[in-house]
Amino acid sequence: MKSTHTFGIQFVLRPNRNDRSTGQIYARITVENTRIEISLKKTVSMDLWNEAKGKTKGSSQDVKSFNSYMEQVRGRLTECYRELQLNHEIITAEVIKAMFLGDNPNGHTLMELINYHNSTQSGVLSNGTLKNYRTTKKYVELFLKEKLKTSDIYLSKMNFKFVTEFDFYLRTVKQKDHHQPLNNNGLMKHMQRLKKILNLGVRLEWFDKNPLDLFEIKFIKVERGFLNEYELDIIEKRRFKIKRLELVKDIFIFSCYTGLAYIDAIKLTPSDISVGIDGQKWIFSKREKTRTSLKIPILPKAMELIEKYQNTPRSIHNGTIFPSISNQKMNSYLKEIGDLCGIEKNLTFHLARHTFATTVTLSNGVPIETVSKLLGHRSISTTQIYAKVLENKVSNDMAKLKSKLSGGSPELKKNITG
Repeated sequence: MKSTHTFGIQFVLRPNRNDRSTGQIYARITVENTRIEISLKKTVSMDLWNEAKGKTKGSSQDVKSFNSYMEQVRGRLTECYRELQLNHEIITAEVIKAMFLGDNPNGHTLMELINYHNSTQSGVLSNGTLKNYRTTKKYVELFLKEKLKTSDIYLSKMNFKFVTEFDFYLRTVKQKDHHQPLNNNGLMKHMQRLKKILNLGVRLEWFDKNPLDLFEIKFIKVERGFLNEYELDIIEKRRFKIKRLELVKDIFIFSCYTGLAYIDAIKLTPSDISVGIDGQKWIFSKREKTRTSLKIPILPKAMELIEKYQNTPRSIHNGTIFPSISNQKMNSYLKEIGDLCGIEKNLTFHLARHTFATTVTLSNGVPIETVSKLLGHRSISTTQIYAKVLENKVSNDMAKLKSKLSGGSPELKKNITG
């Protein structure tokens, strides 16, 4: 935390609406690039105001007394600033104003709570989840700066108006890094994370009520993309002379047959592979995201890829099954692979996990309870988003039924017709 700040105090006169010949005196506090004003509730003639010096003109006793009062205000505001410095507390124009007005100077703030949450959860949440919380923090900081013209806010000052304005800000904020605007579900994720942080503040007794309790967090159901059997076969059989594309394709296919997320596949080590209950090779690991256990029998196509890469120099150097490659590069190269293979779908690494859940397992009759265990889901309800009825499976099942009916099975006909 910075020990010194750009700090300034200036007195300004604002004309009254009804009587433009007089005005109200305000003390303007500036910290860094943020400023806030305090009304001194004093009326002064516009003719008596020295704008350059920020005080009243003249030598009368009333003028001297008023200028003396303003210097006392300046002195008290400076004391508030120095007190915050000495106590190594958050220094903002808002906090200085609150101290001057007698509000609780020890009240906890929103940014203090967010920082406390992120620091205490660093050993609990996965790096990916913590990264998402840091992104939410960034949006809160931008909202405070751009819309509320401050760098922080007391938790006790937060209300439903703050929530609705933050929601509107997220829906309309212009991205500066060429990213797409937030969609509904992305926005709701930020609101969901902020709500969890504020709930922590309530449990810590830093404030009484979470204003987000009144906000409806509503996600729009989105169809999960996946590769069908034909598309998976095209990519699987394609050979690339460019090594980086061949590597990315192989790791992607490996995930299609194991269901591993990017981080779990790229961090997989030889020690994570052991003999399972059936005497065959299994993956025994934990999901990086949730730390839930993974126990996955290795299908033949996945085993071929393990044997292809585990003894390469880069893999041995890293102590992993596959050579290391960033998720960003992985997805970039997958788009290139998709174009070369004529796949029109948006090819991302997470599509492999969806493909495992649908095309490889569920559509081949693997029970959803088993698929849930293989994916490392804590609840089967999470897995149900993948349990879509695939058209080819419906067609195959109906073909079997037609075959049985046309075979003249009296018992089957009797059961169906009642």
